[in-house]
Amino acid sequence: MATKKLTAEIFKSDIFNYMEEKEWKFKGSRPAIIDFYADWCGPCKMVAPVLEDLSEEFNGELDIYKVDTEVELELSSVFGIQSIPSILFIPKEGVPMMQAGALPKNALKQVIKEQLLAS
Repeated sequence: MATKKLTAEIFKSDIFNYMEEKEWKFKGSRPAIIDFYADWCGPCKMVAPVLEDLSEEFNGELDIYKVDTEVELELSSVFGIQSIPSILFIPKEGVPMMQAGALPKNALKQVIKEQLLAS
């Protein structure tokens, strides 16, 4: 399974409808990671293959999405994206955590295991 492109419409139907809900309520069945990126961004290009690897390694355990900040202006605005890459970690229970910057694979893996898949 590869990373999936995410639009505002898919986000509202599958993850969280920020138009209708005030309090965070995750709709997904598995934890998720959302990578906010742009095609021209060097660090984003470094993170992309790492996220692809992780999506295969944790296939069936979590979903990994990509949001093109140049295209999905509404979604970028909702999350107040100021710098890219910005990575949103969404546990099944609890509040999502945003991390700005390109994280190395071992750091991403640690967050996945300790924050998203620990139960």
